[in-house]
Amino acid sequence: MLTGGCACGQVRYEAEGAPFNATLCHCADCRRSSGAPMVAWFSVPTASLRFTGGKPRYFASSPVAQRGFCPDCGTSLTYQRHDLPDEIDITTASLDDPEQVPPQDHTWARSRLSWVWVADGLPRHATTRG
Repeated sequence: MLTGGCACGQVRYEAEGAPFNATLCHCADCRRSSGAPMVAWFSVPTASLRFTGGKPRYFASSPVAQRGFCPDCGTSLTYQRHDLPDEIDITTASLDDPEQVPPQDHTWARSRLSWVWVADGLPRHATTRG
């Protein structure tokens, strides 16, 4: 069981099952929505994610997806593509123990900021995987 929530504690969640697609995303949308140079995400089946305290607010960050965040403190929590309704991405750093889901690669590496260099040896994908 993975547990986590926002910075102020108003929104809490649990996710069951094995996480997949653990990545560090360098796309401009992730950077803008988080205010960070990249964002660590992992995916779970949508049905396995339960909000146990509070509810996120959602924002259509592009025509293809929506992002969930705490309406009180603004912590970025989820990302969900409209064409993939059975999976949802969760921000790794919102986990109570982010060490549980280390990234396996970098996505949207072609959008990486020129001053960001991560020497972790993980595979880099110009856009998405495969």
